[in-house]
Amino acid sequence: MTKDGDDHLIERTVATEQVWRGHFLDVRRASIALPDGQIANREYIVHPGAVMMVPVLDDGRLVMERQYRLPMERVMLEFPAGKIDPGEDPFDCARRELAEETGYSAREWARAGVLHNAIAYSTEGIEIWFARGLRPGAARLDAGEFLEIVLHTETEIDGMCARGDITDAKTLIGLLWLQKWRSGQWPLTWQPAPQRQSA
Repeated sequence: MTKDGDDHLIERTVATEQVWRGHFLDVRRASIALPDGQIANREYIVHPGAVMMVPVLDDGRLVMERQYRLPMERVMLEFPAGKIDPGEDPFDCARRELAEETGYSAREWARAGVLHNAIAYSTEGIEIWFARGLRPGAARLDAGEFLEIVLHTETEIDGMCARGDITDAKTLIGLLWLQKWRSGQWPLTWQPAPQRQSA
């Protein structure tokens, strides 16, 4: 959070160029003026943003996904998440991604906050949403998307995080938020899912 009096920390952009653009990642190089007046270069990724859902079943278990992640070259255990489409409302994205990836729909939703998972080199912000009152359905995975839905208790997830089996930043933060909410320290404001319009 930038405050008055932070001039001794702030870097000011002098020029920016696009280095590469892919399907949804946009790599930039910026020339910046450091607080002492020196010029330096920074490289970073412009990301459209994403959502992560913490889906809570009536019995308290959590809906999670196992998915192969190429940069890590291994299967990762994660809370469901997905990229926000251009112009898409994050709440709409959360409901869409939960249904597409897991088949579940939720009766109630609560926005917890936002996570910036790679502040040194990416603009990506991940909105954290909690979902409860889950109803199962059929998943609708994108072409080329392969994942496995698994259910775990909070205690199981906590143990896997403690052992280093789960290293995904958003999932670690999702567990933290879950534990804080369940202990009454970080309240959530729940809202009903919008009713579908009949055709």
